[in-house]
Amino acid sequence: MNKLLQLSAASLLAVTGLSANADTLSDVQAKGSLSCGVSTGLVGFSSADSAGNWKGLDVDVCRAVAAATLGDANKVKFVPLTAKERFTALQSGEIDMLSRNTTWTLTRDASLGLNFAGVNYYDGQGFMVKKSLGVTNAKDLDGATFCLQAGTTTELNLADYFRSNGMSYNSSLSDTSAQSKNGFETGRCDALTSDQSQLYALRTTLKDPSSAIVLDGVISKEPLGPVVRQGDDKWFNIVKWSLNAMVTAEELGVNSHNVHSKFKNPEVARLLGQSGKLNDYLGLDKKWGFNIVSQVGNYGQSFERNIGKSTPLNISRGQNELWSKGGLLYSPPFR
Repeated sequence: MNKLLQLSAASLLAVTGLSANADTLSDVQAKGSLSCGVSTGLVGFSSADSAGNWKGLDVDVCRAVAAATLGDANKVKFVPLTAKERFTALQSGEIDMLSRNTTWTLTRDASLGLNFAGVNYYDGQGFMVKKSLGVTNAKDLDGATFCLQAGTTTELNLADYFRSNGMSYNSSLSDTSAQSKNGFETGRCDALTSDQSQLYALRTTLKDPSSAIVLDGVISKEPLGPVVRQGDDKWFNIVKWSLNAMVTAEELGVNSHNVHSKFKNPEVARLLGQSGKLNDYLGLDKKWGFNIVSQVGNYGQSFERNIGKSTPLNISRGQNELWSKGGLLYSPPFR
């Protein structure tokens, strides 16, 4: 989601120099924990319960990387970050990776010294309105005031959409999604706009969730995924293939319940470390894939327990379904 933070040439140079010689895997293993940047609280994606336990689709990506590199999915230090803080925290080395509903764009990929390691949720920008407003689609919102989060791609998408449709609007900016939600709930704006996933999550926190609806349709592509610093290809590969392991496990029918079974499929054997030497290419233990599936589960398990139809968010798989079932989710082969 969020706008590029403007860094000076000197600071970019410093970050590039720092990451060029980095060995994040060794650093993570030396300290015995993974520092993972997450949101300040987005139900279903990354939020802490009353006991301080973090849960969510993005959280599970952090846990998968910890399982792969440390053998224990619980060895994660979660660092809550606002949209404005997240890239600086990663660039500076405050965190080892970012898994925080962040949109993959060319600008971010090519100018911040960062790499996106894949997509763990295909999203799009939408709108939430009060039912009492009587609005059925975005084009009914000409002249409306929108609550939205500052420092996000949401601002540019909104401007592009209204300009291309010859419509006008006003903005009410906030630093956090919770503040945007409060502005919407107290009537500071007519509509709240953000990634649809975030809108579904925020609606569950309204005093009366049934008073608001998320409009059908989106105005942008928002591929969300984990991010790492450039200059450490080994770490980039580890994060990328940890996510791919969750997707591939679902593709092959392997989950946390049956992972101890004997499988005849050669790709399953390679994924679980029963044959081959894929782990050597990543510099990991032979059981790295097994640890991910046994401790975190496959992608489908993560989706269903965090944001699926049995949760308050009640999100259908849609484009986040496997490619073999009509969705966009696809992993390169484990061979």
